[in-house]
Amino acid sequence: MTEFPEGAPCWADAMFKDVEGAKSFYGEVLGWTFGEAASEYGNYTQAYSDGKAVAAVVPPMPGGDDVPSAWCLYFASKDVQKTADKIKEAGGTLLMEPMQVGTFGSMALAREPSGAVLGIWQAGVHQGFEKVGEPGAYCWAEAFTRDPEKTDAFLTQVFPYSARKMEPGKDAETQDIDFKVFSVGGRDNPVLGRMKMGDEFPEQVPSYIQVYFNVENCDEAVAKTKKLGGRLHFGPMDSPFGRFAALGDPQGAAFAVIDMSTTAGEMPRMTDV
Repeated sequence: MTEFPEGAPCWADAMFKDVEGAKSFYGEVLGWTFGEAASEYGNYTQAYSDGKAVAAVVPPMPGGDDVPSAWCLYFASKDVQKTADKIKEAGGTLLMEPMQVGTFGSMALAREPSGAVLGIWQAGVHQGFEKVGEPGAYCWAEAFTRDPEKTDAFLTQVFPYSARKMEPGKDAETQDIDFKVFSVGGRDNPVLGRMKMGDEFPEQVPSYIQVYFNVENCDEAVAKTKKLGGRLHFGPMDSPFGRFAALGDPQGAAFAVIDMSTTAGEMPRMTDV
């Protein structure tokens, strides 16, 4: 099973009041099947694509019915306590102190300085994603932030990242984009994008981490999402990385889909920072 390097996204889960509704929605949009609910772990239920674990869904914890549904991305750590200490030193806030989850591993939940929530995972018998970058599986993530300086400083202090910045494009749409890519173990292993939120984002939308799932056909995934009561927030749009769209499921959890086989345009120029 894949071992994830320090700072690499390694797992994703989401909390839903209507777990059965979430299973039905993601089963149709992403082709997922689901395992048995683990009652000893709050009915945590793993999702599978082609028999490989790709995510999980779980009902709210007691007293958490007012917490909005959202996807949480977990970053790999060799020592969750050390990572938690770095988070606090870098100006982040721990929402859940490090805790052991049986033999599966240890976790913590945090909020980075601009407000985005993220998870930390120190693997035990559960390493994380068993499938990455293929249809039905996680493939990419981007941190959307209103304060990129704080977010950038936090990420590079907590994780062993190197960073590259996207150069302004020739067209008006890309002239003002403030976008960075963070890598682990060299620029050939990008693991996270960071986008500055502009005026196109309503004020009430907080900083967040967008999780991308690979699909065979972006437009079909969008059509299924809308048919099942979800929302289209942005797109579909062609890019050098694939045809993608930002969506919301019927319970309000934001996510994105991308068909990485359908690309258009030239790759942007990146410079080390």
